[in-house]
Amino acid sequence: MRITLVQLGSGTDIDSNLDFIADSCSRAAADGSELVVFPEYSTYEKDQLDQSFVDMAQPLEGPIGGRLAGIAEQNGIALVAGVVEASDEPGRAFNTLLSLGPDGSHLAVYRKIHLFDCQGFQESRFIKPAPDLLPVTFPCGGLVIGLMTCYDLRFPELARALSDAGAQVLLVCSSWVPGPLKVEHWTTLARARAIENGVYVAAVTQAAPVSIGRTMLVDPLGVVVRELGAAPEAVTVEVDAGAVAAAREQFPTWSHHRLPA
Repeated sequence: MRITLVQLGSGTDIDSNLDFIADSCSRAAADGSELVVFPEYSTYEKDQLDQSFVDMAQPLEGPIGGRLAGIAEQNGIALVAGVVEASDEPGRAFNTLLSLGPDGSHLAVYRKIHLFDCQGFQESRFIKPAPDLLPVTFPCGGLVIGLMTCYDLRFPELARALSDAGAQVLLVCSSWVPGPLKVEHWTTLARARAIENGVYVAAVTQAAPVSIGRTMLVDPLGVVVRELGAAPEAVTVEVDAGAVAAAREQFPTWSHHRLPA
């Protein structure tokens, strides 16, 4: 299956962000991709979380979600994009990944489980954690895709739960905050999640300066197949169920797994 990973430089101009997403989907469809993946906070982003994220949050059926569904349908392509979703709690929204099919229908909705309260950030001040901790997957192109968001990458339990639920590709949609060792952590953790579970990891992030860039595809044996720099850019990659099966045959960690009751 061909997947296009789009490293956005999203800002606070929602219409401009959506126009860029539309153009990227058109290019991805022309390139033969079945799925195009955008980062966390694709439709609205800035270098610090604040009340504006809550103020602009919408239901998934609102204008932003409707525009994304129309983009998917117009191009006949599945897409995953990070949006700010209105919640039922005053003062906090959901950090949500919305997956749409080529007909514009909802394939999956993942609300971020682990919130980034680190390095001077306090995501939980304005973002509500997912009330449901179940892993979220969806089928696409003959493969099972699992969803993770940014800080989730630091929690191997979620990647394992997604793999146990059948995921062969983990999409890690991020806006990875820059700082000392953050590029090293990003690369190391993405490779580790791939090796541990025998899956592809497609780690897609925002461009610099709000994030580190370095969007990458890691294969099921932990090899970085493609990696971008810091600027806005897109790359189309191939993922293959056969490579997942071969990696899991070579390292059958599932049958060797031993945990205390």
